[in-house]
Amino acid sequence: MRYLFLSLGLWLNISFLSAQDANRALQDFNQAFLHPTKNIYQVYPNSNQVAAIWTQAIYWDMAMNAYQRTKDPQHLALMERIYEGNYKHYDGFNWNNTEVWFIYDDIMWWVISFARAYELTSDPKYLAHAVLGFERVWSGTPKVEDKGSFDPEHGGMYWGWKPDQRGKAACINYPTAVAAMLLYQNTKDKSYLDKAEQVYSWSRENLFDTKDGKVGDHRVPGHKTNWTTNLYNQATCIGSATLLYAHTKNKQYLSDAKLCADYVLNNMANDQKLLPYKNGIEQGIYAAIFAQYIPMLFKYDKTQGYKNWLNDNIQQAWKNRDDRGLMDKDFNRVPTKKTEVYDASAAVALLQVIN
Repeated sequence: MRYLFLSLGLWLNISFLSAQDANRALQDFNQAFLHPTKNIYQVYPNSNQVAAIWTQAIYWDMAMNAYQRTKDPQHLALMERIYEGNYKHYDGFNWNNTEVWFIYDDIMWWVISFARAYELTSDPKYLAHAVLGFERVWSGTPKVEDKGSFDPEHGGMYWGWKPDQRGKAACINYPTAVAAMLLYQNTKDKSYLDKAEQVYSWSRENLFDTKDGKVGDHRVPGHKTNWTTNLYNQATCIGSATLLYAHTKNKQYLSDAKLCADYVLNNMANDQKLLPYKNGIEQGIYAAIFAQYIPMLFKYDKTQGYKNWLNDNIQQAWKNRDDRGLMDKDFNRVPTKKTEVYDASAAVALLQVIN
């Protein structure tokens, strides 16, 4: 059922899909894209082309959210299957393997997921992966000639260790702040909180428009900020700011998070207030990442405007499922027969956290 969006942020005639619908959406997604024996996600249904390494962590997040929502042992078993499949495919999460891992943010997305997996299961193997992965990014490895992503002199995180990767991108800075906060949350090691505050402070100064909540894509030393906006950067800005607020009670963080979310709603969403999408390589995953972080604001939103806004997105996508039960990143469109896993993830991820 569609419902009316009012200018005050209120909705009428609200109707949510059921928990069974959320389960079904995830099951259909996995039927199409999760390899039945390798337990790793493929780009296309029934293909042997493995999806990008960093996006595998986001699909694992979806399974985690299903388990958090249901506490169903089947979803816990799904989490373990996905972990085992990726463990085998990616050299046992050996962070020093510079052929498997070739950019900092690929590692950091996994660090975030491992920290969440530990929080949900208390399984020490997940915490060990997260701690080692974070240290690998922060301090570097003898395998390559750099001292890590963090710039102790000027602040911020470099995107990669190669000479042409030395820009400081939102996609490594805000995820690093998220990961540090999750590790602080789970270990009580204050050094992680200190790192999160350092990175967030640099990001706020260099990548965040404090007037309207826009997040810039990157800044190369000696150049001005590139203000190209991407939904996943808005997402991790929201996540890092909200986590910092939860642990410090500094109201600036919460104000930043809301301003960032409002920028998506008011400036990036279309006339129907549907989430934006792009057609570049792997960019269909961005809304699934947004689904991971916007719910952190729900408990600070008395009107439930954010939740109802995203429910409206789900309702539209649900109307356009195909005969496989898949949905597209363009919620107004039925997926093509050769839809990519990235594009099909958006509404499924939203269903796991909005239901």
